[in-house]
Amino acid sequence: MKPQDIIAGKSSLWIFGYGSLVWKPDFRYKRSEVGYIRGYKRRFWHGDNFHRGNVESPGRVVTLIEDEDATTWGVAFEVSGSQLEDSLKYLTVRETVRGGYITKMVDFFPDGEDGSSVQALVYIATADNPLYLGPATPEEIGAQIAVCRGKTGHNLEYLLRLAEFMRSSCPQVEDHHLFAIETAALTVVSYFLAAQ
Repeated sequence: MKPQDIIAGKSSLWIFGYGSLVWKPDFRYKRSEVGYIRGYKRRFWHGDNFHRGNVESPGRVVTLIEDEDATTWGVAFEVSGSQLEDSLKYLTVRETVRGGYITKMVDFFPDGEDGSSVQALVYIATADNPLYLGPATPEEIGAQIAVCRGKTGHNLEYLLRLAEFMRSSCPQVEDHHLFAIETAALTVVSYFLAAQ
């Protein structure tokens, strides 16, 4: 799905973020809502050789994996007017060119609403992407995250900010995958600090 296809005939669009977009959208938007999408689970299965890692040592960032019983919590941003084209240009570089993500339209359910949803654009890295790393244990993923750094910063910052978002904005949600990796990464960091 190309950006021009997405915005054809639209005056506004919702964009769903479930990784760094929840705390660092870096584009102008009209409003944002915390909520969830159904049919996907968030996993640290995608490699990042630009923002949170490099070619020799790719970081790990989240993608969505289809799972009909799952929900993924995040933030949807409504963009309208000039924000629409500007945000899609920016996200095409950030998520598609540098990250290898594709786009899909999904139903987004705002938290605390009456159960109604809005269509939202989401970026997903698939298994056929060359940067896709696939599953690993929380300990393996946490160790990789603890030592990686890219042009945007430490991979650990990405993990910790996402975990903090979930605790502060979605305290009712227990994201076992995320929190197990956070524990594993912090254990590795504590070993490094103790060794100094």
